[in-house]
Amino acid sequence: MPYDFNEARKVGRTSLKLPLLGFGTVQIGGWPRRLSEEKALEALQESWDLGIRFFDTAPMYGIGMSEERLGKFLRTKPRDSYTLCTKVGRIVRDQEATTGEDPFWRGAPARKYHFDFSYDGVMRSVEDSVRRTGIDRFDILLIHDSDRHYQEALDGAYKALDRLRSDGTIKAVGAGLNQNAMLARFAQDGVMDIFLLAGRYTLLDHSALDALFPVCEKRGTSILIGGVFNSGMLNDPSPRASFDYVTADEKWRENVLDHGVRVPEAHETGDYWVKRALAIKAVCDRHGVPLSAAALQFSAAHPVVSSIVVGAGSGKRIKENIEFLAMQIPAALWDELKSKGLVAKHAPVPA
Repeated sequence: MPYDFNEARKVGRTSLKLPLLGFGTVQIGGWPRRLSEEKALEALQESWDLGIRFFDTAPMYGIGMSEERLGKFLRTKPRDSYTLCTKVGRIVRDQEATTGEDPFWRGAPARKYHFDFSYDGVMRSVEDSVRRTGIDRFDILLIHDSDRHYQEALDGAYKALDRLRSDGTIKAVGAGLNQNAMLARFAQDGVMDIFLLAGRYTLLDHSALDALFPVCEKRGTSILIGGVFNSGMLNDPSPRASFDYVTADEKWRENVLDHGVRVPEAHETGDYWVKRALAIKAVCDRHGVPLSAAALQFSAAHPVVSSIVVGAGSGKRIKENIEFLAMQIPAALWDELKSKGLVAKHAPVPA
């Protein structure tokens, strides 16, 4: 079933609705490569012209640069014409450069950030995001990367966000992580409207299907899909491609652990994910379907998914993704993927 990228989907039990496709701002923050401000603003304008009206950012992205660039663009637009999401849990500090360019955020300002999931820290984080963007309100706030700070995030960050939701300052509260288990805990322990789940519900790794989505459906929590292409592996799979933000070579497992994204299962290696992605691509090739199109439509098919945010350094990439969502994919492709054990038999697929 082809998808309309502007299809409005409800967020949890709130009155908020999100379009199926949104703009993720990791790339305009300088990952995986440097992007000039001119090119960043050009990408945002091209995406706006295509009809994109949902934007997701974070203090982490570009160490504040993503919020600054996005704010510079969105301040030229009527505030009620778009939906804006940012995150809390990191405080960005302006300081002198001591080690040159940040190794992850290319071209980012000479700043550092530190984790702070306390009540006061979250309130400061929101104030800082307002200052960086120049926009006085956000629609969604997410607790970001609290993997090693669960209790502090629940006791501090969640209470702060719940207050902002209760007084009408924001419309929806949630968390954003690269793992299933902690999001499931958040769903049980708090009233969460939406989770940003990065990389765990994709055509390649849909572990959230059983580990997270049942509790979300029970608790009325929607899912915002990030990392739908698994850092590039579902665009062009090879040992040179990234998976979970690091190259999927023989050092993948070691680098993922060092990067702190998540702890891989025993069977997971870079080679495992490359082989699996290549097997999926071979099926797509036989049916004449771009791998990226199948990836987008697979994630869109689950009823708990409200939106998919894709990073882009140009409007061309957004246009491609709009076209991928609208593409007719034969049912035989999904049947073959399931028969080969590459997609779980009970996973929803486009009708």
